[in-house]
Amino acid sequence: MLIFREGRSCSLRVITMSTLIDKNRFGPWALVTGASSGIGKEFARQIARSGINVVLVSRRKALLDGVGKQLAKEFNVEYRAIEADLATDGVFNTLADSTRDLDIGLVVSNAGTGSPGRFLAKDLEELTALLKLNTLAHLEIANLFSPLLVKRKRGGFLFVGAMGADKGIPFMANDSAAKAYVQSFAQALHEEFKPLGVYVTVLPPGPTDTPVLAQFGLTPESMPMKPMTVEQCVSEGLEALRKNQSLIIPGRINRIMNAIIPASVVRSMMAAMFEKATANQV
Repeated sequence: MLIFREGRSCSLRVITMSTLIDKNRFGPWALVTGASSGIGKEFARQIARSGINVVLVSRRKALLDGVGKQLAKEFNVEYRAIEADLATDGVFNTLADSTRDLDIGLVVSNAGTGSPGRFLAKDLEELTALLKLNTLAHLEIANLFSPLLVKRKRGGFLFVGAMGADKGIPFMANDSAAKAYVQSFAQALHEEFKPLGVYVTVLPPGPTDTPVLAQFGLTPESMPMKPMTVEQCVSEGLEALRKNQSLIIPGRINRIMNAIIPASVVRSMMAAMFEKATANQV
């Protein structure tokens, strides 16, 4: 639903501790896309805290190396940084070649972005590029690594979607449709892979305290509740994966609101928020 967070006047319990996951099931290596900042970076940190080596993937190699060196120093793990634009044709052949020698037991498919604004203001080339990154990249990464995980008979995938995407988000019509695909895709794979020993969880976060909020034109003051910390978001995601839960909406209030507020009301609320946030766009 994208908007409700535990915080400000809320007295509910907030998870701040990192979740440790089983190195035997999900190690010895994990791969995280979009790992240079935000949620992906925090996934890499909490996974490394569990003693699992990390493959870090994003377009920004310098930032990846900085993240990797810090994790190696703090948690005594190995890392491999792979510069890759997952919207580029042929990039998954490169990713396969770069990880062929590693025993990867966990894949966090987190890469993706959004571009809020009026649908009529977007050109088809931009819409198509975003759709490719936000959907096809998740499909291709599952296609690449699922045979390897099934062969191991253990391990897991964690896909990152977006809260409320299944309801449709005005001023993010293309982006929310793409994230709805991710949620449906992951939940279906959860059932298919369950008897094969491979865990699959989808994490649809709402607004989380990352640089993306500013890019969307949002501030904590413009949202009904304080954005969630990346630590809580990722910790709840990994805890759900540890239990082989198909879907986890991070934040208790988020889960309640997602269950009780009608989709039509959510769309109206999101329309008002994003119309205001994007009002200055040409």
